[in-house]
Amino acid sequence: MSEATVADTRRLNSKPQDLTDAYGPPSNFLEIDVYDPQTIGVGRNRFTTYEVRMRTNLPIFKLKESCVRRRYSDFEWLKNELERDSKRQLPFRGDEGIFEESFIEERRAGLEQFINRIAGHPLAQNERCLHMFLQEESIDRNYIPGKVRQ
Repeated sequence: MSEATVADTRRLNSKPQDLTDAYGPPSNFLEIDVYDPQTIGVGRNRFTTYEVRMRTNLPIFKLKESCVRRRYSDFEWLKNELERDSKRQLPFRGDEGIFEESFIEERRAGLEQFINRIAGHPLAQNERCLHMFLQEESIDRNYIPGKVRQ
């Protein structure tokens, strides 16, 4: 009979972590916050906007920090643009109580979770629509879909 092969379970040799490694900036990061909801307008022309703030050191993004205001319909636009490849869910869109503080906060949290899930995906980070959504003051809905070149 032949001897059974035993897997090598020795630890990898790694350098000890120092304070700079432990408390320094992460090697790659992408932080997106959705906050400061503001309701604008009166009657049928009333809507809520959210500030979308992004900070990153990923080389794919031309700006390392950006801050833009977006409506729910802008998030819908982004979802539809990205839907060609995958299905992402936005928080429920209802018309009842949409200007109540609790509804606005629940939606804000859902939009923040949605945009972080999308932006955290390496393939989505190359999409021109995501860059426009996060970094351009206004969205050009007539843009030509495609990938961002570094």
